[in-house]
Amino acid sequence: MKIINTKDTNFNEEFENIQARAKSDIKGVSSIVMNIIDEIVTDGNEALKRHISKFDKWEVGSDENLLISLDDMKKAYENIDDNLKKSLHMAYDRIKAYHEKQLPKSWLDFEENGTILGQKVTAVDRAGLYIPGGKAAYPSSLLMNAIPAIVAGVKEIVVCTPTPNNEVNELLLAACHLCKVSKVFKVGGASAIAAMAYGTKTIPKVDVITGPGNIFVATAKKLVFGEVNIDMIAGPSEIGILADETAKPHYLAIDLLSQAEHDEMASSIMITTCDEVATLTSNEVEEYLKNLSREEIARKSIEERGAIIVASSMEEAIKLMNEIAPEHLEVMTKNPFELLPYIKHAGAIFLGENTPEPIGDYIAGPNHTLPTGSTAKFYSPLNVENFMKKSSIISFSKNAINELGEACAILADTEGLTAHAKSVRVRLENK
Repeated sequence: MKIINTKDTNFNEEFENIQARAKSDIKGVSSIVMNIIDEIVTDGNEALKRHISKFDKWEVGSDENLLISLDDMKKAYENIDDNLKKSLHMAYDRIKAYHEKQLPKSWLDFEENGTILGQKVTAVDRAGLYIPGGKAAYPSSLLMNAIPAIVAGVKEIVVCTPTPNNEVNELLLAACHLCKVSKVFKVGGASAIAAMAYGTKTIPKVDVITGPGNIFVATAKKLVFGEVNIDMIAGPSEIGILADETAKPHYLAIDLLSQAEHDEMASSIMITTCDEVATLTSNEVEEYLKNLSREEIARKSIEERGAIIVASSMEEAIKLMNEIAPEHLEVMTKNPFELLPYIKHAGAIFLGENTPEPIGDYIAGPNHTLPTGSTAKFYSPLNVENFMKKSSIISFSKNAINELGEACAILADTEGLTAHAKSVRVRLENK
């Protein structure tokens, strides 16, 4: 695994390459995705069938074949191994408990002059979840997207997932049953995003679309934003690790690989203050790679998008990591909580050697749908508020309009909006 030092003469250039890790060719695929969206808007289900035949290699037949039955979901749940079922329930309960703590509240504030101001928080009516398929199926992503919607109070949850060769992941169906998902459609890619955004004869139009996907899915979400709300534009998975001389290289190595095995575009970046830890970790990565089931994918990720940076101090290491703003950040130092106040940008922060990133993927409770590609500088993890919206509440008494109305009218006058001003003043005239 490549090791670079902040004292190297070409370090700035190397670091710029790391910063560019998540640049994707959204512009390059936009025209393709726009054509897919236009076809769905124009031809609905017939376009979906064409796209499934082309991309997922099976013939849909009737519209009903797009939908997975509730009975199939129930059977999949009943047929899974008892230990797996127990683990699924444990994850469900922990994720639900965490997200219940996020629930925003409606509120009212009463002023002495009779003004009432407040906020009403309401769940969206229908949420659309995109769950990836293809190289791997992710039942955990279903839990992470469905449970916040359930906690928010969403009444109808729609899932779209690709089924190459018409093969459905049984554990995904089991998770859908556990989450009481009302509709699951065998549709993937940009076609699924367009169908949920605009609706077809079979797939209902939703209010918000969440969930990760490839470049075509990300581009489609960006293009339909405004027709529906979206969670974020997610890119390839990534991990950052801050490590000092106390960190265990074999822990560091396998944690770096836990992201590299996702796909070739994933990035794994460690910054350490110890040369020896850097060298030993690089060696351990190579040893672990030989025995990974997804060695080819992980190796390409590590070779093309992985790096170990040796910094001159932990202060410098944190500064660099804040610039990277990784999706997942592990802090593997002697006193990790001491560094927490200085970490500004990360999707999820894992503190201590006993908190590997996969714990957050499955069982800890916080959401694993996280901002990638440095967007942690301004985005947050998926949460219940992604499935809710807020309405302002305003009520003025006669005393309140008499007290504040003229100031309001004067401001309207300065903007040349005479009807605005008059709307207030007619009430002042009728004291």
